[in-house]
Amino acid sequence: MRTPIYKMLYVQVLVAIAIGVVLGVIQPDLSVQLKPLGDAFIALIKMIIGPVIFCTVVTGIAGMTDLKEMGRVGGKALLYFEVVSTFALCLGLIAGHLLHPGAGFNVDPATLDTSVIAKYTTGAESHGMVDFLMSIIPHTFFSGFTEGNILQILLISILTGAALAQLGDKGEGIVAGISSATRVFFKIVHYITRLAPIGAFGAIAFTVGKYGVHSLLPMFKLVGSFYLTALVFVLVVLGVVARLAGFRILAFIRYIREELLIVLGTSSSEAALPMLIEKLERAGCSRKVVGLVVPTGYSFNLDGTNIYMTLAVLFIAQATNVDLSLVDQLTILLVAMLTSKGASGVTGAGFITLAATLAVVPQLSVAGMVLILGVDRFMSECRALTNFVGNGVATIVIAAWEKSLDRARLEQAMRGELTTQPVA
Repeated sequence: MRTPIYKMLYVQVLVAIAIGVVLGVIQPDLSVQLKPLGDAFIALIKMIIGPVIFCTVVTGIAGMTDLKEMGRVGGKALLYFEVVSTFALCLGLIAGHLLHPGAGFNVDPATLDTSVIAKYTTGAESHGMVDFLMSIIPHTFFSGFTEGNILQILLISILTGAALAQLGDKGEGIVAGISSATRVFFKIVHYITRLAPIGAFGAIAFTVGKYGVHSLLPMFKLVGSFYLTALVFVLVVLGVVARLAGFRILAFIRYIREELLIVLGTSSSEAALPMLIEKLERAGCSRKVVGLVVPTGYSFNLDGTNIYMTLAVLFIAQATNVDLSLVDQLTILLVAMLTSKGASGVTGAGFITLAATLAVVPQLSVAGMVLILGVDRFMSECRALTNFVGNGVATIVIAAWEKSLDRARLEQAMRGELTTQPVA
């Protein structure tokens, strides 16, 4: 029997977002006070992310007959991430040259108040690649879970899964227990997901009420350029990648529409991470691939953030009338490939990576970041959406590359024929 339209989660979230926007416009003071609704929903999701990743990765790796397979999957994922991320960075530069979002501003950096960006520029200095690599190692076995650090949880999960795989028959009881726990955690995810309309309503109402739609007008060209570039990346670059892997990008977007609306409403791709894991498994991707690729992608496959960084650098250069040479732009490109990973998981990561990237070109003033700060919140939704779609596509591609993809189930998913029951 067809589900009534008012019971469909994506419809509920869409209506909640629309109501939140309207309320933010007509009652901004009240809307700002609704921020806890969005924060509470994200907190609930983050509470369950650690256990979901742990169980998914452990059972996936424990089921591998050869641990070399784990290294092969991880290596392919990192190679894919680097190639596609580079495309995203280059597209941001190209868009900056074609659209000239900063032209006509004629800003003198000396007149800008840099106190409002101090916390981001300080963070950029203290989060280099070495700090990032060291931060992957948790202080204790459980600290990654208590701190919500996805990469630390992933490391613990890989080690646990590898150990259980080596134990063979002796570890089967533990693997069976973890597999059963997976069903419990996904059931909890389903309960929490029903609250998504409330969370999206509170988060979007706060954003519009706090910053006001009117704040977009002076910077509309930058925001519009970023959204357009991200759309081109998803439809063209990821569209081509998807076609080569045997599916259509628009069909995939339709398949994850509920999760995308949750990401849109909360400005956080993490808010829909557990649901993405479940949907990818349901669509025919093996658990071992999903468990490795999705969590890793949340730190290494930030396509939206990459587009934002290079486009924002060119915007600041144009707004402050700085002419960047080809060498300067290539330097920015190379540094951005590193800084986009080095600040992963850090609060304000997009701004911190931007500050670190600006620092490599002496003639570019970090003070120019002040120009973007006011509308950064409105661009964070697009960053999160692009990152989310990119990680979903990456997982299917790696699964296909590994011959761990059930093509029949994928085709059913893309046609919208699969049930919404949890993965067993």
